[in-house]
Amino acid sequence: MARESLRYWLTFTAEGSKQPLICEMSRKFDLIFNIRNANVTKEVSIIALELTGEAKVIEAAVKWFRRKAVQVDPIELDIIES
Repeated sequence: MARESLRYWLTFTAEGSKQPLICEMSRKFDLIFNIRNANVTKEVSIIALELTGEAKVIEAAVKWFRRKAVQVDPIELDIIES
C-alpha cells in the first residue's frame, strides 16, 4: 500500500499534556511521526504533528487521539505554483 504524509494540529488540555500520548500512539500504530511545531503552556498544548504511513492507519490514529480527548484538526498545506 502507498504511504502518505498528513499533518495535524493536536490540542491537549492541561491534563492531557501530562500523558505520553504521542509515545503511546507510536507504539500502537505503524506510523512515523514528526513534531513540526509545538507551543506548550500550563493551560493548553498545541502540537503540529506529521504522520506518515498508510491512510487507514493514519485515520485510526486520529480517531484514537480523539477518543483520548485530544482535539485533532488537519493542517491545510497550500501549494504555491510559480
